[in-house]
Amino acid sequence: MPTKRLTVVVTRRLPDAVETRLKELFDTELSVDDRPLDREALIDAMRRADVLVPTLTDHIDATMLGQAGERLKLIANYGAGVDHIDVQSARQRGVLVSNTPGVVTDDTADMTIALMLAVTRRIPQGLAEMQAGDWPGWAPMTHLGGRIGGKRLGILGMGRIGQAVARRAQAFGMQIHYHNRRRLHADTEAALEATFWESLDQMVARVDVLSINCPHTPSTFHLLNARRLKLMKPTAVIVNTSRGEVIDENALTRGLRAGELAGAGLDVFERGAEINPRLRELPNVVLLPHMGSATLEGRIEMGEKVILNVKTFADGHRPPDQVLPGML
Repeated sequence: MPTKRLTVVVTRRLPDAVETRLKELFDTELSVDDRPLDREALIDAMRRADVLVPTLTDHIDATMLGQAGERLKLIANYGAGVDHIDVQSARQRGVLVSNTPGVVTDDTADMTIALMLAVTRRIPQGLAEMQAGDWPGWAPMTHLGGRIGGKRLGILGMGRIGQAVARRAQAFGMQIHYHNRRRLHADTEAALEATFWESLDQMVARVDVLSINCPHTPSTFHLLNARRLKLMKPTAVIVNTSRGEVIDENALTRGLRAGELAGAGLDVFERGAEINPRLRELPNVVLLPHMGSATLEGRIEMGEKVILNVKTFADGHRPPDQVLPGML
């Protein structure tokens, strides 16, 4: 007698190849309109699923897990970050959580460098001028930006993405500095020609560009607060492709408006899609709609990891990318 197939509920649209394979392997319910589920709809999805495949737009807390019923056994997150899931409560209820680590490393590192260049070389201003038909012609003292070669890059969070950013920055001739929970192995540090700072305060006061590449945890919430932002040089630039909650967005906005910072490139925001309107008014800020990992290749690879995690679980084994409380 054939084994009963798992019921898998997917909360958002995924690449066609991923959705097709999920349908082939499992009893899969796909998202039709690709809209984020509200709280009640998400609870209902958990009640009818053996496996839920959520994304970062699905915030799953302890109360919701308590209302999910007994059927749900695996949350196979489509994405590396799991700060939108109460992993501890899930574990207490016997629900496993998996993610898709490593897939977005290169894509996010590429976007970090792109934002760095966009801010320092004033690319959005030039683009807007050309699109509006306002370019009067070349002049030696217009559109002046700054080089990143020879500048000090401070990396906050030296995991996979932070190290990928460092390797790219080396090619531009930047000096690599970093702050991390744990110091890198000496060989890795030497290969990246990176200087470790145990004190984040001391590092941010000295760098020309600060790249945020750490996850959002209780210990990193507002790690860049008003006091720490004021330590930075007025010529410094901040780039964030990690999590918006790491920066006190109101304090950052005040600092940019006051000329206490030279600019910022932001792909993530403290309140998700609710962006501080004052940020949009600033000419020295580049804002992107969370595009850091947005490549078709990356999205397909993320889906392949989700499928592997669900398939392994269906075969009676723990998912290879299982997340445990306190891991990230």
